[in-house]
Amino acid sequence: MARFAIDHQYLMKTLVDLLNTPSPTGDTEYATSLVEGELQSLGIEYRKTRKGAIVAEMEGLSDTKSRGLTAHLDTLGAIVCQIKPSGRLRLRHLNGLNWPTVESEGVNISTRSGRQVRGSVVFSDGAAHVNPESKLGKRDGDSLEVRVDERTMSAEETKLLGIEVGDFVSFDPRVEQSESGFIRSRFLDDKACVACGLAAMDALVKGGLKPTYKTCFLFSNHEEVGHGGIDGLPADLDELVVLDMGCIGTGLQGDEFHCSICLADSSGPYNKSLTTYLRDLADSRGIDLKSDIYPFYASDGSAYSQGGGAAQVALIGPGIDTSHGYERTHSDALLDTAQIVAEYLVSD
Repeated sequence: MARFAIDHQYLMKTLVDLLNTPSPTGDTEYATSLVEGELQSLGIEYRKTRKGAIVAEMEGLSDTKSRGLTAHLDTLGAIVCQIKPSGRLRLRHLNGLNWPTVESEGVNISTRSGRQVRGSVVFSDGAAHVNPESKLGKRDGDSLEVRVDERTMSAEETKLLGIEVGDFVSFDPRVEQSESGFIRSRFLDDKACVACGLAAMDALVKGGLKPTYKTCFLFSNHEEVGHGGIDGLPADLDELVVLDMGCIGTGLQGDEFHCSICLADSSGPYNKSLTTYLRDLADSRGIDLKSDIYPFYASDGSAYSQGGGAAQVALIGPGIDTSHGYERTHSDALLDTAQIVAEYLVSD
């Protein structure tokens, strides 16, 4: 059985705060500041990397082994790549954005001066009573545009608002919790895992416990573009447990109510020894860990290994429905994920 309890209220509040804090890849300062504040409240030392990631450092009872964990703060997002003659904006996605899922979504355009300008993503020439293609046309970066919520009918008028090519665009998360334990939002990938990691550390602090071995926790900020996992981890790392979303789909065992463990993804298999250790640990603590293989998936663990990292790598995370869309998970999966992280930290 589990040796200590995860604070459900702390976990959910932290998650909602993170979800409501925009952090598209390349513009993550607000989210990193939030995590810094949580670490300070927990009394956990940390450092920032040159690229703006956070590495929390926890003293262990033993220095005979070095452990690491990572979860990423950056999310899907976009950047302004053209101000159209109409005054509307053409976007370039920053990562694996699924374009049809963001049509009609509200956005914030973050200008260089710091001003936030509201807008929404619409189909170009999208009036159904005028353009029949508005119903059938392909949704992508060329056909979708941002309709700015200001009086502008030209590129010049939009530029006078302070909007420029290169401004980051964040999509509304639309966070909603249900009494039945579900949480719906964009960007549960990977803010759910960030919250689970913080909740696990909170459990140790409240229990007056130290990790068994010296441990660092990388809150990376470039995972969605493939180079977050090589930022700031120590060279002498023995083990790296990646916290990232568990996939749900045809042929997979994972669901929204459990933590999943990824045995292999598009970059190859994860370390058999560490993966087996986590599966056995979950079994001993009464946690039903769902094992799966993700065919179209890569993680900070992939980047770490491909960048020359020598540690054993494994990956776990809560099952999340409709990845890279309007995602959903359940508090049971979040609690199980936080629980196994905490158990791993104090395990031999």
